[in-house]
Amino acid sequence: MREIVLDTETTGLNPQEGHRLVEIGCVELINHIPTGKTFQTYVNPERDIPSGAFEVHGLSADFLSNHPLFSEIVEDFLHFIQNDPLVIHNASFDLKFLNHELRLLNKPNMPVNRAIDTLQIARTKFPGSPASLDALCKRFKIDNSRRTKHGALLDSELLAEVYIELKGGRQPTLSLVTETPKQINATKSNTKRAPLQPRPHTPTAEELSQHKQLLKKLTNSVWPT
Repeated sequence: MREIVLDTETTGLNPQEGHRLVEIGCVELINHIPTGKTFQTYVNPERDIPSGAFEVHGLSADFLSNHPLFSEIVEDFLHFIQNDPLVIHNASFDLKFLNHELRLLNKPNMPVNRAIDTLQIARTKFPGSPASLDALCKRFKIDNSRRTKHGALLDSELLAEVYIELKGGRQPTLSLVTETPKQINATKSNTKRAPLQPRPHTPTAEELSQHKQLLKKLTNSVWPT
């Protein structure tokens, strides 16, 4: 089963107020295990970066102006994620921005039910406890010391580890030892059994006499005498 862990960075909180994507990061999982395949790109938002957003991710307008527009990376992005489920922390936020960018290019939206929201999973599993990515890294003892600023690829890598823990953690593969055909044959050859002696179907005269004596001693016998 293929899944894509995804994170984005933006210029603000609401695309309806003119805010745009500035970074996308993705990590491929196969059967809940990272494969090492990733997708990361910065995106030129064609606008300024508010100071609050800069404090979060450290991406300046000058830096981003040297990177491609969303329209220039959208095909590579869609090719990487294909139609597989998206693992996202607070999925409604990221999908809101991705779908806004897709609509600007007249491309189909990504349905909400495509996303696996790790924020909702964490809140259900640990009700009342902090459920931010940093809090979950701390809970599961995942090293997030590199996270001095938010970064889409780094956050996706951390979220992949958190997601695996939320799903129950990595379980060691069970190694079931089975006998090979040679071992089975050796076992059979080393086992000696006494030959079975066939029993005659017809009782002897002595057995019939003993049987009649037994029935006389029994009351309410179901056997015919």
